Amino acid sequence: MSAEFASGSRPAPTRRTLVVGAIASAAWIHTAAPSVAVPQAAGSAGTVPSPADSPDAVVVDPRYTAEAIAPWGAAIPAGNQSRPERVGTHHSGLHFQPTGMGRDGEERGLLMIGHEYVGGVETALGRSGRPLIKADLEEMLAAVGVTIVAVRKDGDGSRTTTAPANRRITGVTPTAFSGPVGSDRPELRTSLPAMGVLAASFHGATPWGTVLACEENFNRFFGTDDPAWSPDENERRYGLDAFGYGHCWHRADDRFDVSASPREPNRYGWVVEIDPADEKSLPVKRTALGRFGHAGATVTEAHGRVVAYSGDDEDGGYLYKFVGDRPWRTHVRSGRSPLDHGTLLVARFDEDGSGHWLPLIHGSGPLIRRNGWRDQADVLLRTRQAADAVRATPLGRPQQVALHPRLGDGFLALADVASVKGCHASSCATPAMALGPGADTGRILQWHEIGSDPAVRSFRWRFAAMGDDGRGRAGVPAATLGSPRGLRFDRVGRLWITTGGVFGGHEDSAASALLAADPESGTVVRVATAPHGARFNGVSGNPDGRTVFVNVRHADRPDSRERSATIAVSRRDGAVISPI
Repeated sequence: MSAEFASGSRPAPTRRTLVVGAIASAAWIHTAAPSVAVPQAAGSAGTVPSPADSPDAVVVDPRYTAEAIAPWGAAIPAGNQSRPERVGTHHSGLHFQPTGMGRDGEERGLLMIGHEYVGGVETALGRSGRPLIKADLEEMLAAVGVTIVAVRKDGDGSRTTTAPANRRITGVTPTAFSGPVGSDRPELRTSLPAMGVLAASFHGATPWGTVLACEENFNRFFGTDDPAWSPDENERRYGLDAFGYGHCWHRADDRFDVSASPREPNRYGWVVEIDPADEKSLPVKRTALGRFGHAGATVTEAHGRVVAYSGDDEDGGYLYKFVGDRPWRTHVRSGRSPLDHGTLLVARFDEDGSGHWLPLIHGSGPLIRRNGWRDQADVLLRTRQAADAVRATPLGRPQQVALHPRLGDGFLALADVASVKGCHASSCATPAMALGPGADTGRILQWHEIGSDPAVRSFRWRFAAMGDDGRGRAGVPAATLGSPRGLRFDRVGRLWITTGGVFGGHEDSAASALLAADPESGTVVRVATAPHGARFNGVSGNPDGRTVFVNVRHADRPDSRERSATIAVSRRDGAVISPI
């Protein structure tokens, strides 16, 4: 597969054969609220139960077990916090970081969970009909952000445990800014200190031991009741409006009122570096990586320099790459962050299978003063408009990136290719991602950097796996690959995929699944199905391959409270998980 790219021949998009793993009928065992209901698989193999038939359970392949850990509202085992803290809600991105060496060490580590938004309090308010008050907002701000909690695996399965690092980072946690956009920048300056991580996803770890949370669709938390307010070009480009997804936080705190506090939204949409081992350290927003709806930040190295890939989760969003300016060890030895020094680039995909990384550097190309670009900080504050200006290729809601451990190729989940409505600029490259049959189900895009060098600016691309075109085959539900979101490679090159359950613009929870894929053969096996009305999101795992962690969220049925949780999947015999 990689040889096709290296040869320079055009890699034609191809459809991959789907081989769906057997999932048994199940006897349901419910865990304590508010976690997800988790089944013990039993019965005859070869069937794929509909989540509608068992609405409150995760269904797993009969060879595996699934346990709910770190559910919303669960107490975090005491670390160094002065008061009890609880797991946040609406679990999104996910990362497991081992804390030891060897098999025993790999079974212990820190689980870091991003909490993208809230549901429970707002659902209750909607039913009660009363207005949002300050106490409600405080509860919601405490439910978003990041959970860091130690987990270990023993004979009884995976469980959370006490550790000094255990803590919450919420919507009011003090934060710092670093890089070209400093906290003293006029566009960030308000009467309040910088605080909070909003709309957090999680998908990245650095070679120097830190982790990267990502602020995704932060615009949902802002709004206004001021009838005279209307969004300017920058606010419109970042999805800010008076309605604010109906959260109405602005009615309880002017901080979230876009009319009263127009600079506050500029503090969000960044990659946030966290030192999980230092519970006293501040989360730092690394502005050199740009401001947009980061779905993740996947890190690798090139000639010792750090390289970070990130997709912008919006209709017509772009794929970005940050390349450090010198070896990261040089920066670390000098007390500098490698993520503050380098170049941000955005991808252009050409229809002949070639691609180019376009630098977003002030003073180059269209990003000049004459066109209204004041400096590099301005370019990064308005990253989306800068990408428009250089004519990057709009994609169908780009999600997480995974890098093949052997080939080095990049893989990007596109959640909804049909959502590409064209270019944001007046003239730009043809949106090649919208071409071909079955595109509306979402696809997984693969690219190979020329010379296998992540620091270069040219690549070849293809669709590595495509959503089903609706015909179905061999009993496979048509939405098996609908709306891929989370991606992770394990050490042997197996690609783990979570699908979001969106097919043809409609929610279909039968498509919300945890899949394992072999990118070289195209085989895809379903390992687990999410509860009806819920969806899987982030995916991670321990290095020895014996546990896969996956987040489930959106299980907020009208007759029950929302029950987001992290699910630990492992084999019943304790062996390495190898579904294909």
